Amino acid sequence: MDQNNPGKKKQNKLEIELTKEEASGTYSNLVMITHSPSEFVFDYIAVLPGMPKAKVVKRLILTPDHAKRLANALNDNISRYEQQHGQIKSSGKQDIPFNYRGPLPEA
Repeated sequence: MDQNNPGKKKQNKLEIELTKEEASGTYSNLVMITHSPSEFVFDYIAVLPGMPKAKVVKRLILTPDHAKRLANALNDNISRYEQQHGQIKSSGKQDIPFNYRGPLPEA
């Protein structure tokens, strides 16, 4: 409980650091999602036009609980974005290089 306000629980503050190296972000235009009973793996990939090879630029591994929280947070943010800026138009098709033989991307 907060000593200044007995009816209110004390909230812990989490300090989050964004390093200089991560601040500019990493470009990705394809994500491959796989899962096991204990984790979801997101491989973020940069596919460049005319290049026969694409590179995984980041790999994110989440527990199923955190993956579901991420999906809910993303849906919430997309809804708020569309309310402010209009509907996001998507072709629905996935441009996958013709020589790619791996699993189909999820997003």
